[in-house]
Amino acid sequence: MKIIGLIIAILTGVLLLSATADFPIFGDPDSPASTHLSPYYIEKTMEDTSVPNIVTAVLADYRGYDTMYETAVIFTAGLACFIILRIFVREEPGDRLYRHVLTGVTVRVKEGAKLPPSDDFERIDTMWTPPDLIIKTVCRLLIPFIQLFGLYVIAHGHHSPGGGFQGGVILGASIILLAISTDLRTAVQRMREKVDAILCPVGVIIYAGTGALCILFGFNFLDYSALAPLLHVDPITARSHGILIVEIGVGIAVMCTMIWIYNILSSGGKYDEGL
Repeated sequence: MKIIGLIIAILTGVLLLSATADFPIFGDPDSPASTHLSPYYIEKTMEDTSVPNIVTAVLADYRGYDTMYETAVIFTAGLACFIILRIFVREEPGDRLYRHVLTGVTVRVKEGAKLPPSDDFERIDTMWTPPDLIIKTVCRLLIPFIQLFGLYVIAHGHHSPGGGFQGGVILGASIILLAISTDLRTAVQRMREKVDAILCPVGVIIYAGTGALCILFGFNFLDYSALAPLLHVDPITARSHGILIVEIGVGIAVMCTMIWIYNILSSGGKYDEGL
């Protein structure tokens, strides 16, 4: 079976390499992309979409189908990690360790014994190590500003560099930073697994649902000009607003998928202390 897989991989590689001979030379000004598509995007983006950021206009409007499937692929990656790696086996009954939040004293609770008050103690694992106070404090001060910047990148991505992918990564990184500087349980308290699992497909649904709404108004899928009567703007401005809507969906999907994958991988699927 391994030999068959190796042969298939080699043949696929040879096929892909042979196809590169038909590609135009890199940077060729006479290639179809340079003579037809690029000039149109550069000259007509503002006229068609009222969006000064050509990259965002191409990704979310002209090439909206491709970007929607990219968002779906990101969600699928998170779903695959969840299905393959998530462990739901209940822990065997036994001793549990708790640490007093203020004093740092560790208490071992025997099986069947009364648990300490949850407000005074936090559960820890045998390999638990206290987080560094300086790193923990600095990260907690920086995280709100990181999240604010991530929201700005999403909201302003169609007028300046940024967008849903970039903003989603920044927002996801802020929660991951919290998990690294403290522990995974603290991060999960801020962003629970069920919330991640719900918001991941919601981001994709916002994108695809926007396209479906365009069809209901009698236009093509992802033709945002159909939203003009609903948004009470002209069709060109509606395309700009439609880009913002789908970018929000992309940002939600990317953020939650990043957090979902990190939580699973860092804890071996157990959602305990993490890294």
